[in-house]
Amino acid sequence: MKIEDYKNTLSIHRVPIASLRSEFDSSHFPFETTADLEKLANEMIGQRRAERAMEFGLSVEQDDYNLFVVGPSGTGRKTYTLDSVKKIAKKREVPNDWCYVFNFDNPDRPFVLTLPAGSGQQFQRKIETLLIDIEREFRSTFSSEEYEKRKQGIIDEFRDQTEDLWEAAEDFANEHSFNLERTPTGLNSYPLYNGKPLERKKFEQLSDEVKERIAASEKLVDGKIRETLHQIRKLEEQLEKNLEQFMRESAATSIESLFQPLREAYKDYPKILDYLEAYFHDVVVHFSLFLASEEDDQNNIMSALIGSKEQHFHRYTVNLLVNHKSQKGAPVIYETNPTYNNLFGKIEYRGSLGSWVTDFSYIKPGALQLANGGYLILQATELLEQPYVWSLLKRALQTGTAQIENLFEDRGMVPTSGIKPEPIPLNIKIIIIGSYYLYDLLSAVDDDFHKLFKVKVEFDTVMDRNQENCYKMAMFVKNYAEQEGLLPFHRSAVAKIVDYSSRLVEEQSKLSTRFHEITKLLVESSYWAKKEEAAVVDSSHIEQAISEQINRTNHASEQIREMIQKGSIMVDTEGFRVGQINGLAVLGTRDSVFGIPTKITAQTFAGKSGIMNIDREASLSGQIHNKGLMILTGFLSGEFAKNRPIPLSASITFEQTYSTIDGDSASSTELYVLLSSLAEVPINQGIAVTGSVNQWGEIQPIGGVNEKIEGFFHICRERGLTGGQGVIIPKQNVANLMLDQEVIDAVNLGEFHIWAISHIAEGIELLTGVEAGNIRDESGQYRAGSIFARVEDRFNMMYEAAKANNQ
Repeated sequence: MKIEDYKNTLSIHRVPIASLRSEFDSSHFPFETTADLEKLANEMIGQRRAERAMEFGLSVEQDDYNLFVVGPSGTGRKTYTLDSVKKIAKKREVPNDWCYVFNFDNPDRPFVLTLPAGSGQQFQRKIETLLIDIEREFRSTFSSEEYEKRKQGIIDEFRDQTEDLWEAAEDFANEHSFNLERTPTGLNSYPLYNGKPLERKKFEQLSDEVKERIAASEKLVDGKIRETLHQIRKLEEQLEKNLEQFMRESAATSIESLFQPLREAYKDYPKILDYLEAYFHDVVVHFSLFLASEEDDQNNIMSALIGSKEQHFHRYTVNLLVNHKSQKGAPVIYETNPTYNNLFGKIEYRGSLGSWVTDFSYIKPGALQLANGGYLILQATELLEQPYVWSLLKRALQTGTAQIENLFEDRGMVPTSGIKPEPIPLNIKIIIIGSYYLYDLLSAVDDDFHKLFKVKVEFDTVMDRNQENCYKMAMFVKNYAEQEGLLPFHRSAVAKIVDYSSRLVEEQSKLSTRFHEITKLLVESSYWAKKEEAAVVDSSHIEQAISEQINRTNHASEQIREMIQKGSIMVDTEGFRVGQINGLAVLGTRDSVFGIPTKITAQTFAGKSGIMNIDREASLSGQIHNKGLMILTGFLSGEFAKNRPIPLSASITFEQTYSTIDGDSASSTELYVLLSSLAEVPINQGIAVTGSVNQWGEIQPIGGVNEKIEGFFHICRERGLTGGQGVIIPKQNVANLMLDQEVIDAVNLGEFHIWAISHIAEGIELLTGVEAGNIRDESGQYRAGSIFARVEDRFNMMYEAAKANNQ
């Protein structure tokens, strides 16, 4: 190729200066500083799809329309979700309060009661007051004169009946010549003879007939006594029943007036009426506990076993589980630590006689109960890290109930006394925030996921770079600056922020929606502006902040460049070499991504083994890179083996690489070096190459184009720019260029160049200065002296040599 033709080729493919970076014109902003702007309303910038999905998901009332907010961190998904949920929650009604009360029929199964918002606390206080009033009424009733009089009447009646029985027994005994004597120590009976007590001495002197008669009478009298005692015991039992019934009736009568207002107040709540009725009967049955003094309670041995009076009175209290008295609108709970207890609630215990016991008053709510009737927001990562929680959350949504239970009760070292509270009906909307990976994982492994989370709210990482979004970006800058106490930003600074946002997504027509990267730049640029005692942040402060950020994280890239300068890593940036080329790779650390040149070499020789990828043989090549090598074989075979096989053996490798190589961005580079080796045409070492290739030789776009260009530029600049150095990129990647100003300045001065191509033939001409000649003439031949003609000649020689060897 003639020099003039080569220069023309260079000029044709050279990327214009204007295309190396898209710079926003700050004059398009209708403000001087962000202080002149109005605040940004509660909306996301460039997330129209997510906004519509969020609005639908939060507004639809049907079951199982829970939301999964998906997107990368830093896109504002959490902030927007919280703001959106709170906004719609304010328009909804406040949900009911929930209470747990004692189940008088089955203490291990506490009842749940629901009341309108704010009424739960009133109900709790009414029950507390009721308990105090009951005790007061009982003490008043059972110490009254009328009560004592009626009680004494029952006792006197018993005594009269008892006395009648004794008199009848005495009369019976007298009829049989016996006398009955009642003493404090018991009952004595003795025979009478001639109306006088018969002494033992005189009894011995009686005839046997009289003795027998006395014995018979004694037997009859003893039977009468037993009969009388039996009747008296029955009277005593009846007395106890009568007294108990009387006291209970007295108790019931005394407190009836206390319950009646409550029955009237809660007549529309059947479950509360049932509870009050059970409460009433239990209090009447256990009225004696209300009459016992604290001293009696302390001296009572049984209190240690069955619980004190105070502990017993727990059953007459109300456990107000969820209180919405101060709530405005529906509740919104963002649970940052969704452990089982934090999410589903728990049952606490107290120690008693070497074991753990509990009751309904020890039931504590979780986020699920507190957010019932509203919205619960969870982070997917934290949720899935907790054992059993995901499965139990699904069960709650599927059953529509929230069950509070001790999940690990049977695993305790100390015996426990457990309860199983009645489940609470669930009316809640769950919003989970997570990554694309977790969303795809749950979709793949959990059949219930899409049934329960029917609304996907997807946050994108990019948005269009139009006037509207750029203006909203400025409003975001204002909001954040005022929120964090930063200086106002000049419109020139905002323009630089817009450019920086495009650089983050590597596309001139797009902006990044990962605003946490923007906020870091805002904070640091404001810091440098304050340090200079400037009134506003201008473009120079933005540039300084970017420079400082790079300087803090480029230690690894500087080390690699230093090794290249010292020759430890061998990279040529001048001269021509056959079978050697500079490819471009992107490396990354935790907080930095940078490009470096890598020497790629190839050797070609006669044989049948094909292209050997040395890195693959050494297990240092990834699957995508292996695919790229196979594409090279396809291109060469399709181009040069239409009529006969290619007797080719070749080896190709990335020199001085000791870690896994993957990706196909160097496949075009590997094809160039193979063509150079086959055609024995040297490649300009001052030009680095990136881009993938297909089997037709068409160049395809790659990622990290800015970092790759800048990485090679820094190496060339440190060695001294010659004016002939540059980088070849795919034409499609021109839209991704957002290069640093120092690169653009060098290009503008002609010290460095960026070329964009669409086919392998264009690239090989730029690299070698030799015509590619990839178009065959009418006779099917390539143009003599061209790269493709030389390659075909080399293949012909190999083929003939192979034939000769086979003969």
